[in-house]
Amino acid sequence: MSNFQSQPIRYYTQEEVQQILNVAIARQVYQGEFTRSQLLEIAADLGITPAELDVAEQTWQQQQGELQKRQAFNQYRQANLRRDLGRYGIVNGILVLINLLTGFSTPWSLYVLLGWGLKLSLNAWNVYHPDGEAYELAFQRWYRKHQFRNFINTWIGRLLNA
Repeated sequence: MSNFQSQPIRYYTQEEVQQILNVAIARQVYQGEFTRSQLLEIAADLGITPAELDVAEQTWQQQQGELQKRQAFNQYRQANLRRDLGRYGIVNGILVLINLLTGFSTPWSLYVLLGWGLKLSLNAWNVYHPDGEAYELAFQRWYRKHQFRNFINTWIGRLLNA
């Protein structure tokens, strides 16, 4: 008992507590999923009220929805980049072939190849480095367009069903 009393009391910040608990939960071997009642029980053990847990759960659900939207947007951008790469390869391959067949005295096809390649590489940089204001603006523009399409499709569906 004297050994317990001789150790100083340790204090942790809220961030440190969250990190320690995250590590402990990740290390815990648990088969299956937690039920809502188990979540409430864990929250009660941590001193979290059901109202606070509800707010946290709603915030988490909103974050998950936002994450899914961003993943869909990133997949859309990557698909567009793959399509553009295909077009680039086909068109520039044909142009270089035409340039070779007509005599390579003036390499005009290389100017097209380099110019389009520069544009494509800048686009690839934007697709695979999603940060900053430009990404956020592109995401907002895509999301508004996506919402508008959904609205129109819903409206047309209701009109046709009526």
